[in-house]
Amino acid sequence: MTILAFPAELKPLEKRCAVLPVNVKAYKLLGATVLVQAGIGEHIHVTDKEYVAAGAEIVTTRSELLAKADIVPSLHKLSVDDLSHVKPDTLIVSYLDPFNEKGFVTSLCDKNITSISMEMIPRISRCQKMDALSSQASLAGYVMVMQAANQLDSVLPMMMTPAGTLKPAKVFVIGAGVAGLQAIATAKRLGASVTAFDTRTVVAEQVQSLGAKFLHIDLGETGETGQGYAQALTPEQMLIQQREQAKCIADSDIVITTAQLFGRKPPLLIDQQTVELMQPGSVIVDMAAENGGNVEGTIAGEIIQHQGVTIIGTGSWANGVAKHATQMYANNLFNLISEFWNKEDNVFKLDIEDEVQSGCIITHQGQVVNAMLKSIYAANNSSTTDKEEA
Repeated sequence: MTILAFPAELKPLEKRCAVLPVNVKAYKLLGATVLVQAGIGEHIHVTDKEYVAAGAEIVTTRSELLAKADIVPSLHKLSVDDLSHVKPDTLIVSYLDPFNEKGFVTSLCDKNITSISMEMIPRISRCQKMDALSSQASLAGYVMVMQAANQLDSVLPMMMTPAGTLKPAKVFVIGAGVAGLQAIATAKRLGASVTAFDTRTVVAEQVQSLGAKFLHIDLGETGETGQGYAQALTPEQMLIQQREQAKCIADSDIVITTAQLFGRKPPLLIDQQTVELMQPGSVIVDMAAENGGNVEGTIAGEIIQHQGVTIIGTGSWANGVAKHATQMYANNLFNLISEFWNKEDNVFKLDIEDEVQSGCIITHQGQVVNAMLKSIYAANNSSTTDKEEA
């Protein structure tokens, strides 16, 4: 019988985990044995007793848990020390950040560990129920608005009172992907006046359907990838965007940036000069702060002030609503595993030719098997060689 082992998350301040008791019951119905590390749900007030009642076995020692596993689903990637306890041919499933963690990927190959990267799940209709990037980004959009509202020294909705009328706050959202659309919807529900911009003009209708205005900037030819991500702009297009959106930024009480490029450093959208155009007391939330930032001067993990403007770069946005974030991520994991579960043999059926698995399996049988990753690694190696020869 296949053993699924869920370790507790080790990342500092992380409250989320990869499984809830309701998921344990579902895995048991598939025919799996479920092990969870003691205390896995303590940050979201789920006790070990609840996991046991659902059919899980509690394992106190992390190394023992990992050594027994056939599949190790988690939120963040395991540590290198963890890998020393994992059996060869074990399947690990988590966020892996494979573009930036080549050394870790090499360790997986060396130890003959098969891995699935949750951020590499293809964005196709079949995968919507498994799409952890989208589920966590949606919650991030909500949390960013709430954090901005807490830092703003005025209210978001219009209020007509005997003491006078309070105008609604002006919110500008840059990027209308999953996180951006949720930020727009949340700000509108709170009564703000919302404007949004995205390089993909195709999303203008979605923005307007939420009651927000769409800022049209003529950037020439832009578009999106086959996975629905925004394509990188040329340097000339970036300058046009920065110049044209500066007026809207200066007039806004809250600016939320959500622009991230899959597998690449996020674009700089707001320079320091533009920040200084904003009124003291205004707030900027930089969703991409942990990966380099959309805003000049952002500090990852911190809230800073620049000439009276608050810039929030705390990151780990979905962690701010950890209970629901866990629920969504744990369901994404279950939907992925159950999609390829062979009920006759009670095993996860690996098929690197499948359109879903081919997109998200990173390592298998001691090799990197993901086509996109192999191409990027090869390009990086070629670039490094060229520099050395120069």
